[in-house]
Amino acid sequence: MLQPSGRGFPDSGPQYAAYPQPPIGAGHLSVEYDPLPTAAREARAALRRQLEEWGLAEQDELADVAELLVSELATNALRHAATRFRLTLSASHGVLRCEVSDEDRSTPEVLDAGTAESGRGMSLVDALARRWGCHQDGPGPGKTVWFELGTCGCDGCGSRQP
Repeated sequence: MLQPSGRGFPDSGPQYAAYPQPPIGAGHLSVEYDPLPTAAREARAALRRQLEEWGLAEQDELADVAELLVSELATNALRHAATRFRLTLSASHGVLRCEVSDEDRSTPEVLDAGTAESGRGMSLVDALARRWGCHQDGPGPGKTVWFELGTCGCDGCGSRQP
């Protein structure tokens, strides 16, 4: 797991630790994108299609928040890594997990963006995701930034856990 590098990175406790792969039989999608200006839009569209296939697109808040956060992570990969990135989605046991993997090892930070025109992406992830984190992808270059949202539709399902 990457070491925290600055304020705003989630605690390293088990709540934010690297998460195991979803159980066999869970919904799963993984798509790789070239570092093109259209990649974030394509990732949002792939997410929306997959949520429709899984029957989760009817939950407007879930779909809208997931699209916003995937867009932020994809944009970060494009701006900071400038390499191919992979979007991986899984849904099981009332949880939607979205991951964006790229070839840059730098740790994302939650910034106080104030009135700046950029820098709010991880603040949005931190505010809206149930959980999120980041881990290195083996000994080579790269990292995966992930977040989770609740899918059960009941009160508090998608809320951040204490």
